[in-house]
Amino acid sequence: MGAAPERSRLIGGPGLLLVWLYGVMVVGAVSRSVYQIATEFDRAPLAYALSALAGLVYGFITYTLVRGGETARRAAVVCCAAELLGVLVVGTWTLADPSAFPDATVWSDYGMGYLFIPVLLPVSALYWLRRARTRTAGSGAGTGTGTGTAQEA
Repeated sequence: MGAAPERSRLIGGPGLLLVWLYGVMVVGAVSRSVYQIATEFDRAPLAYALSALAGLVYGFITYTLVRGGETARRAAVVCCAAELLGVLVVGTWTLADPSAFPDATVWSDYGMGYLFIPVLLPVSALYWLRRARTRTAGSGAGTGTGTGTAQEA
């Protein structure tokens, strides 16, 4: 008799921890890059621009996790995969050619300056989002396996 749920939430259980960690990374990456771009952009423009990009990616992923629904889940998967690729490329680049980065980015050395959270977070998020899809599909089929990951909005 009630309306059918429009979207499932992605922030139940461990998903809430992911949202919190991504939120912290947004604040860290954006605040750091804004300060560096405003005060010393000519020193390391590539590094500071990449940190700003990382902050924007973190912000979008945070938004999609909170928003929920299948479309948001798919967007989060794409962004997490792009984030992981960015961390791997920039991390390898900073090790192979340190002179290209006079100052560190969020993704330098695979996120070592951020306790490797930048490389661990997208891997964890991709795993979580895959499980959320599986459980959401299972609960939609009436199996009841969606408990804990895909609560109805």
